[in-house]
Amino acid sequence: MELEWTKSPRPSWPIKGDRTMHEFSIATDIMETVSEFAAAHPDKQILEIYLQIGELTCIEAGQLKFCYESIVKGTNLDNSTLQIESRPALVKCPHCDYEGPPRRWEEGTTFSVPTLQCPQCGRATEATAGHECVIKSIRFLQGEIEHAL
Repeated sequence: MELEWTKSPRPSWPIKGDRTMHEFSIATDIMETVSEFAAAHPDKQILEIYLQIGELTCIEAGQLKFCYESIVKGTNLDNSTLQIESRPALVKCPHCDYEGPPRRWEEGTTFSVPTLQCPQCGRATEATAGHECVIKSIRFLQGEIEHAL
């Protein structure tokens, strides 16, 4: 039987330091949050942490996983892994009432970058989705049985 623990969503994780430390500080914050859960439930072995990350956060999933794996070595989270779900950016335009995906900047790049520009009228929009960086759930082992709470 699988148990899963769900944490209340936070609008975003605090981002500290310069761009090179972005994923490291987020991985540290995730580790600290999950460690609090593990300390409150010492009979549980953490297996996976499910994250939801918005594309406007500029968090690179591979770097975040690498940082997490590096900092949990030798801790009670050593054998846990991150599962990351990417959330697309969505915007709302207060000028023309457009709601949906933002205009993307592709000029001079090999990838597409979401902007906060309305694809319909070209004016500034407000992001309604894509800033998320939340722990959605934690999968763990209790005794010899896998659980989801």
